[in-house]
Amino acid sequence: MRESRTVVITGGTAGVGRAAARRFAKGGDRVAVLARGEDRLAATAEELAGLGVEAMALPCDVADPVAVAAAALEVESELGPIDVWINNAMATAVGRVDDVPPAEVRRITEVTYLGTVWGTRTALAHMRKRDRGTIVQVGSALAYRAIPLQSAYCAAKHAIRGFTDSLRCELVHEGSHVHLTMVQLPAVNTPQFRWCVNHTPYEPQPVPPIFQPEVIAEAIWFASNHRRREVMVGLPTVEAILGQKIAPGLLDHYLARRGWDGQLTRELTDPARPSNLFEPVPGDVGAHGVFDARARDRSAIASLTTQLGSTGVRTVALIALALGVAAATAAIRRRA
Repeated sequence: MRESRTVVITGGTAGVGRAAARRFAKGGDRVAVLARGEDRLAATAEELAGLGVEAMALPCDVADPVAVAAAALEVESELGPIDVWINNAMATAVGRVDDVPPAEVRRITEVTYLGTVWGTRTALAHMRKRDRGTIVQVGSALAYRAIPLQSAYCAAKHAIRGFTDSLRCELVHEGSHVHLTMVQLPAVNTPQFRWCVNHTPYEPQPVPPIFQPEVIAEAIWFASNHRRREVMVGLPTVEAILGQKIAPGLLDHYLARRGWDGQLTRELTDPARPSNLFEPVPGDVGAHGVFDARARDRSAIASLTTQLGSTGVRTVALIALALGVAAATAAIRRRA
């Protein structure tokens, strides 16, 4: 059996972060979660302690680099040297580009992108000294292919990928043994869709197909244990990434319709609904959002994409794409 590790998860009290915290605790690791909401911090700490591991739940706004660095020092003092750092914290607003005020764009960028930068720099400050450790960036298919109505969030995820690729080159140049990986996600059933800022008349939703947070947590766990450059979770993620490389213009038109309507339910939004962008929403909501009835709790494709790695996945996807084109061509000829 491997030794237990000290794992830090930003945004670790809800959604993907909460599911990941459970997964690492069940794997026997010591877990520290960083987040803002006091209710969720207390509930997460109690849950992790109930799983029989050492745990910490620290109040921290990842947009503040000083607070992130201080939290890391506290973790190292209480739980030991940080072995795995997972940058998961995010924030978003749903609405057209000109409907999202500058203050909201700035805050989304500071949490989602700069929060990842500060977390990565802080982790490196500790890991470089020991020349070991793993940093996991929780990305998205939106890091490759942007969609309408979430411009600031998509831009932040694109920026994380650029930042990560640049840093990876530096680590290779140094001959460092610190490992840097990025997990690209599909649509996930998390609480964010009921507390994100919404500038549309309807309640937002993840674009189907939707996956449960535990599917993602398993992929993050895998990424922390294997030296993969990138892990893509689920066929929708692979399709989005490959589609952007092959036919970005076609995707522009497809997402103008599907990416717009697919993000909105038919439920009218409450203008007074709370938002967690600037202040945490009270209460503990756990890992799941309100889409349990529509979300998948397992995925053979997710397992395949995890196990094969990026190169193998692209090969399989390209073969499937070629077969699909051939089948479509044959059907057209038959009709002719």
